[in-house]
Amino acid sequence: MHAPDGFIDVPVSAAAGVLAAGAIAVSLRGARRELDDTARPGAGAGAERTAPLAGLVAAFIFAVQMLNFPVAAGTSGHLLGGALAAILVGPYTGVLCVSVVLLLQSVLFADGGLTALGVNITTMALTTTVVAYALFRGLVKVLPRSRRSVTAASFVAALVSVPASAVVFTLLYAVGGTTDVSIGKVATAMVGVHVLIGLGEAAITALTVGAVIAVRPDLVHGARGLRQKLKLRVNGELVDAPETAEPVPAPARSPRKVWIAGLVTSLVLAGFVSFYASANPDGLEKVAADHGIDKQAEEHAVADSPLADYGVKDVDDARLSGGLAGVIGVGVTVVAGTGVFWAVRRRRTTDEQAEATSPAGTSV
Repeated sequence: MHAPDGFIDVPVSAAAGVLAAGAIAVSLRGARRELDDTARPGAGAGAERTAPLAGLVAAFIFAVQMLNFPVAAGTSGHLLGGALAAILVGPYTGVLCVSVVLLLQSVLFADGGLTALGVNITTMALTTTVVAYALFRGLVKVLPRSRRSVTAASFVAALVSVPASAVVFTLLYAVGGTTDVSIGKVATAMVGVHVLIGLGEAAITALTVGAVIAVRPDLVHGARGLRQKLKLRVNGELVDAPETAEPVPAPARSPRKVWIAGLVTSLVLAGFVSFYASANPDGLEKVAADHGIDKQAEEHAVADSPLADYGVKDVDDARLSGGLAGVIGVGVTVVAGTGVFWAVRRRRTTDEQAEATSPAGTSV
């Protein structure tokens, strides 16, 4: 759903840019708390390791977005990632994860217009994350506190987040569209195809969240407080053990194995599996072509980039070119994402130290 330059006029694109900038500013503050909260249970001095995990989530989203899957009648779809990021690392950090991916895709790979970056962050990062996490939290409150419930809630939240993103894009187009088309037809087409894409998003999100919960539930933001009840065998039958007044904190465990496994998976997906992705246009591209939205589309400002269109310039072999571009993209994203989140955490630590040593914070 990466909108190119020219779909939305300059005033609305600028307004979306202001909204996106505000959302990122708020997310930076919220992410400082989330990264600390994720690190606290038993992490101790290892809290700094949460930044690489958040960077890994961004890299994984980049990799999976390269895997377009067919949905219907010459149309494909790909992961948006807002729901997945929000559930794994928190909604504020999730907005930043997807925003980092969108920025790098636009600047390095000519995917999504530069002037349309605010539109894309608003639809693909902000909308999906907010809608998905709000629905997810509502579901986990009414469902039994179990790993299956978290996975099921992830599926539903991801499914709804994709057509919600399509609705927001349609609203932006209704206000600032550059071609005279029937908004009703555009809305019907956008929501219809993105419901189908949402099924793929839901499956990917639920499988990923379920896999991480199965091995390290303590690393999943949306599963905080989730504890498996202890069982005791009494007269040959398993019964629930009585709850203790004070839960014993789990010892600190390094997320290194999860990080390595996630990085290797991302590299394989982007460097190898992406070659087999569907070549059909995605939902927005298909609707734009069918309804004339793309008449005013502009060539990307960095269309001649060495990595434009997810291929390495001057490498003639398509498989090798795409694979190298994917590997480079994953590497750049994990480094950039980790750097951003490390800086976010360090800023919070610095602020807390300054507050503790300031005269106003000195107790009398």
